[in-house]
Amino acid sequence: MELKYFRLIKTIAEEGSLANSSERLFLTQSALSHQLRDLEERLGFKVFHRTRNQWELTEEGHELYRLANKLFRSIDEGFSNIEHIKEGSRGSIKLSAECQSFFHTIPGFIQKMGILYPEIDIDLTLGATHQTISQVLSNDIDIAIVTTKPASEELMSIKVHEDEIFAVMHKENPLNEMASLEASHFASVHLLINSFPMEGVSIYEHLLKPNRINPAKISAIPFTEISLSLIEANMGIMCTPKWQLKSFKLSQDIVFKRIGKNGLKRDHYLVVRKANRNKKYIHDFISSFEEDFLNL
Repeated sequence: MELKYFRLIKTIAEEGSLANSSERLFLTQSALSHQLRDLEERLGFKVFHRTRNQWELTEEGHELYRLANKLFRSIDEGFSNIEHIKEGSRGSIKLSAECQSFFHTIPGFIQKMGILYPEIDIDLTLGATHQTISQVLSNDIDIAIVTTKPASEELMSIKVHEDEIFAVMHKENPLNEMASLEASHFASVHLLINSFPMEGVSIYEHLLKPNRINPAKISAIPFTEISLSLIEANMGIMCTPKWQLKSFKLSQDIVFKRIGKNGLKRDHYLVVRKANRNKKYIHDFISSFEEDFLNL
């Protein structure tokens, strides 16, 4: 039974006549009369008792009227739910990362998100990366990318990536003779990092700090190109995952040295407040991020 017939029954029952129903449905009385006659022939029973001034539902017609009301209520509720979903798809996300390695790849991801989800506005925060967790807790940012899973009960962590940190050095650096590097080897090196404080530097957090090792010299250089030039001149080393340097043309004199016999592995987590996790635009962002960064 087509939806138009339910609308016809509901309208005639509520308006009480074809004349009033005609105005409400924007159809002629003749067209409505034809639709009703066609419906009753298909059903095999009368839907209305006709009198000169009033149309009254038959017993069967009352059942169809109740069904029509239930049907249109369900349709209205469905479209209302869809509208809520659409509204929930819109939002603004302030994003930051504890590890600056991600800043090389996030802009491309944001550009892709702008095409797939134009209703999501992403603001990349390049501020104090070592304070990302406190910024999430204080609502200063919405999502943080970190390498240590936070313990706060207010936060939810989603593992999105695992990588390995290598020491990047000139092939003539004495440390290149080692099969792999240990924490103690860093006591004599000139370590090139992106920025201070050291608490935001992965090699320090995951290896040097636990072993109480301080490099002989530390230089904060925000530009990877400059760090690579210094390494090419054998004037220092930096520690980074290989994927971070994919977009750079590396000199044949530059080598990657494993840190530890089994490599220095680290996990990356997206951290978001539990209260925001089920917002649709947050969910869409996280799903896309997992898909893009899983196979870096």
